[in-house]
Amino acid sequence: MIIGTAGHIDHGKTTLVRALTGVDTDRLPEEKRRGISIELGYAYLRAAEGVSLGFVDVPGHERLLHTMLAGATGVDHALLVVAADDGVMPQTREHLAVVALLGLRHGTVAITKIDRIDAAERAARIAQVRAEIEALLAPTPLAGAPVFALSAGTGEGLDALRDHLIAQARTVRLHDDALAFRLAVDRAFTLPGVGTVVTGSVMAGRVRIGDELLIVPGKRPVRVRGIHAQNEQAEAAHAGQRCALALAGVAKDEVHRGQWVCAPGIALATERIDVQLGLWPGEAHALRSGTIVHAHLGASDVMASVALLDRDTLAPGDTALAQLVLREAVSAWHGDRGVLRDASATRTVAGVRVLDPFAPTRYRRTPERLQALAAWAMDDRSERIGALLASAPMGLDTDRLTRALALCDAPPWPADALQLPQRAIAGPHLDALRQQILTRLEEFHRASAEEVGPDLRRLKRLAGPRVGDALWQHAVESLLAQGTLARSGHWLHLPAHAAVLSATEERLAQKLLPQMADGGFDPPWVRDLAKNNNVAEPVVRQTLASLARRGQAFQVIKDLYYPAATIERLAALARACMASAEGLQAASFRDATGLGRKRAIQLLEFFDRVGYTRRVKDVHLLRPDTVLFGARESSG
Repeated sequence: MIIGTAGHIDHGKTTLVRALTGVDTDRLPEEKRRGISIELGYAYLRAAEGVSLGFVDVPGHERLLHTMLAGATGVDHALLVVAADDGVMPQTREHLAVVALLGLRHGTVAITKIDRIDAAERAARIAQVRAEIEALLAPTPLAGAPVFALSAGTGEGLDALRDHLIAQARTVRLHDDALAFRLAVDRAFTLPGVGTVVTGSVMAGRVRIGDELLIVPGKRPVRVRGIHAQNEQAEAAHAGQRCALALAGVAKDEVHRGQWVCAPGIALATERIDVQLGLWPGEAHALRSGTIVHAHLGASDVMASVALLDRDTLAPGDTALAQLVLREAVSAWHGDRGVLRDASATRTVAGVRVLDPFAPTRYRRTPERLQALAAWAMDDRSERIGALLASAPMGLDTDRLTRALALCDAPPWPADALQLPQRAIAGPHLDALRQQILTRLEEFHRASAEEVGPDLRRLKRLAGPRVGDALWQHAVESLLAQGTLARSGHWLHLPAHAAVLSATEERLAQKLLPQMADGGFDPPWVRDLAKNNNVAEPVVRQTLASLARRGQAFQVIKDLYYPAATIERLAALARACMASAEGLQAASFRDATGLGRKRAIQLLEFFDRVGYTRRVKDVHLLRPDTVLFGARESSG
């Protein structure tokens, strides 16, 4: 169990830890000279039956609260220290606020320095301080915490506190085996013959000698050469232990407090985090959206602005959904706790619980996004994942969710979820996507009856522009397998839209196609084809429209059709123009084809319309996802 001290400066935190463990955590010369803690200190107490307590001794000075916060990461149990002669002081209150806002629910209070109180007044003074403490703890998660009066100097009452803490350590608090390893770095140094060593509290998971890990933010790969867990050499370490890792592959100045050492599968860095934010009840004013704060997450301290998502102001004591927009990247995972201090770092104002470390830049206050954040806020993991799927019409990215939840393996999906490579989607959402495809295709056929249909990528832009490729491919292939969608060459269409030529149309088509091909880049119009074949114009139009629906011809403008082979030749010329200095413009395409400017523009507009190119100002660019007219073969 890891115990973190808390309390006002000079209330005896370091002296108490030394009395309990025999270790002086003030190791720096300046700490010895000034008689105060400046940096984090560490000590360990071993009891029978393998019980081990790790103490993180924190500075009590108000100007060193950022150091106290770095040491609070990963603490299991708070030891609040209050001197009997002073009673509750300003840093007592702020340290308690930090402990409460970090969500710590297990704690003990030590009333120290009772030997400084006259024997005749001691009982009354202890009762008075105890009453102050009970009132202070009442509105916090530590309400009702046991209180021990003692003197670290004389030893009075010390055994009772030690026995209590050991008993607390024997109370098994199960750690989640589904979570991957991560350690919040609070110190980095070099040891002769060992190399770079980092220390911190293991937040989750297990680590063994030889494991390959990453330092984040930054994704620096390292290998574990050695482990000290609870100050003893070990082959492995696990959540709930103070740990020192000897790392190969990184120099001391390449890793620092605020970074994490973690399993590669959960590595992440983010500058936007969606959180649950609770404003401390003792704040004098409401928190406004846009407020600048110091965000303490893990052992890091970065500036951030607060964007409230479900309201504009937050009253003291209330909780809201918010997004932290950070000025530099940090690593944080779902469920992590953090503390916000005001911009001048003079007081603690709020606590946060990380919901989604991959917070969006846009649409962050929409009802759909707020529904997703309500799912993120659920305590039970299975219920949370089920609710997230229900709130995600486009499905969930498996890798991103695994990282956000810091899981060893892929999330446990509900039985009715469809699992694809790197994607999962709820059954009802998949059905809705399939229906959307059919609806958009029906609309396309009504608007462009002369075309056989869009190709796969163009249909995606029409029906599912935000859908991932794997999910899109599955939806289309499943519709094809059901027979509710049909494919002709590159083109997708509804089965009823497929052209079936009558015997008369078939004979006429055999005449029309060669005549259109003979026309080269300037094929005959409908009226000319009708006259040449002694057929009514409506009959020619109907036959050509049927050929278009079969992908054998394309209508560029009304009553002007090109055979498929001719369109492919024109498309190849368009690609050649793109590689020229001028790019694909009306003038360059006119010169390449020998056509007039008007016809060149009509053909370029046709290429834009069918999704082969897109226009940017006066230049036409090949769509990167198109497979039309030999584009894929050319790029390959």
